[in-house]
Amino acid sequence: MTGVTKSDIKRDRKDLYAPRAGAFHLVDVPELAFLMVDGTGDPNTSDAYAEAVAALYAVSYAVKFASKRLLDRDYVVAPLEGLWTADDPAKFVSRVKDDWEWTMMIHQPDWITQDMVDVAVESKNPTRRPRLERYPEGLSVQALHVGSYDDEGPLLHRLHHEFMPGNGLAFNGPHHEVYLSDPRKTEPAKLRTVLRQPVARKT
Repeated sequence: MTGVTKSDIKRDRKDLYAPRAGAFHLVDVPELAFLMVDGTGDPNTSDAYAEAVAALYAVSYAVKFASKRLLDRDYVVAPLEGLWTADDPAKFVSRVKDDWEWTMMIHQPDWITQDMVDVAVESKNPTRRPRLERYPEGLSVQALHVGSYDDEGPLLHRLHHEFMPGNGLAFNGPHHEVYLSDPRKTEPAKLRTVLRQPVARKT
């Protein structure tokens, strides 16, 4: 029997998952595979949001165990991530959450197949059914926010109104958050969240 290879995207791609707190960094994000579920509304009060997150974790762990059993390839389940959109980016700064649309997602290794996901979804039969999709993000600005999710506003204001215009950058995709901390086990002041904004250079 061959040895089990265990990967961890947080360790393997520190450029994407371990930026310095408060400092903005330009990164080129490659196309990556994710399990995804879409929805709308305030994540603090939406049943759809809770169902989406539960489904993503249930299916992600089922796929992980299948990968280890069938392929002898193990990995650390990646952190929860979210793509957030609104008709006005200022609503992320003001935290007007009822108007947000979201896609919650968890990264999957490249060797995970659609068939593996289909089997996992059927076995778990979640209320919301995640899909496997590749997401091309490209050039982005990101920073690490330490603290409550509701305290992200000042850092996002600096990103939108100082760093981006000061470097000739324009919005080029949904606001992206990577939740490095488990909010069930971490006090709000210590939550670590990567804030990422896809951008394009103004011509």
